[in-house]
Amino acid sequence: MKKYRTALSIAGSDPSGGAGLQADLKTFSACRCYGATVVVAVVDENTVGVTGVHPVPASFVRGQIRSVMEDIGADAVKIGMLHDSEMIRTVKDTLSCYDVRNIVLDPVMVATSGDPLLQSDAVETLKNELVPFARVITPNIPEAEILLGDRIVSQDELPDCARRLSQGRKVSVLLKAGHLSDAELVDVFYNAETDTVLQLRSRRVDTRNTHGTGCTLSSAVASFLAHGYGLDEAVSRAKAYIEKAIEAGAEYEIGHGHGPVHHFFGFWD
Repeated sequence: MKKYRTALSIAGSDPSGGAGLQADLKTFSACRCYGATVVVAVVDENTVGVTGVHPVPASFVRGQIRSVMEDIGADAVKIGMLHDSEMIRTVKDTLSCYDVRNIVLDPVMVATSGDPLLQSDAVETLKNELVPFARVITPNIPEAEILLGDRIVSQDELPDCARRLSQGRKVSVLLKAGHLSDAELVDVFYNAETDTVLQLRSRRVDTRNTHGTGCTLSSAVASFLAHGYGLDEAVSRAKAYIEKAIEAGAEYEIGHGHGPVHHFFGFWD
């Protein structure tokens, strides 16, 4: 019998389908993985903004993780929005019971709309307990600034910032440059396992359809790690995927705010 490559997303939901668990599942499928999910919060949001967050009890999240891991398992795990310290510790402690190396953390703190998704007192818990637990983290510029406690103003700073984010934590860092204004978009990947820096270049697309780009990129990294690729190759393939998804999504109009990327560009067109 054939065997699926499996990927698990632990995150909040997005009823509009562009971010969160829904984006993760679409990405897993597009990248040829069987996707499973653990719901940590039901989020009331759309392309315009976040109206509310309804947390799932931590004990029930623990049960969901156990149900998936003890039956299906996971070749990779993507962790997204975890709204408070209790949830962060619950996810980390439960996953620690299983042999999962490929853990990709998207340190979600603020939605594309600017709405906060992480309680302020949970930032230190995320930084000190969950970041060192992951194999890869995928912060954008605002998230990296919070984690570092410093401003980032230029592209030239990114390699050093990625190294600093990894320092003392032994975690590889994909630092996304989308919030900068350079004509060329150059994400930086610091591979902590080889102590090397990879620059990932792409053209900047003029589009407001950026809802869920962080969720999608981190899920793509997890997908390619699940397939057995090394870190540099998995990140490079994920970057190529999100670049094409953004370009294809820019041609569509949906909702009244930040629309989604086109997860299935390779299948629809």
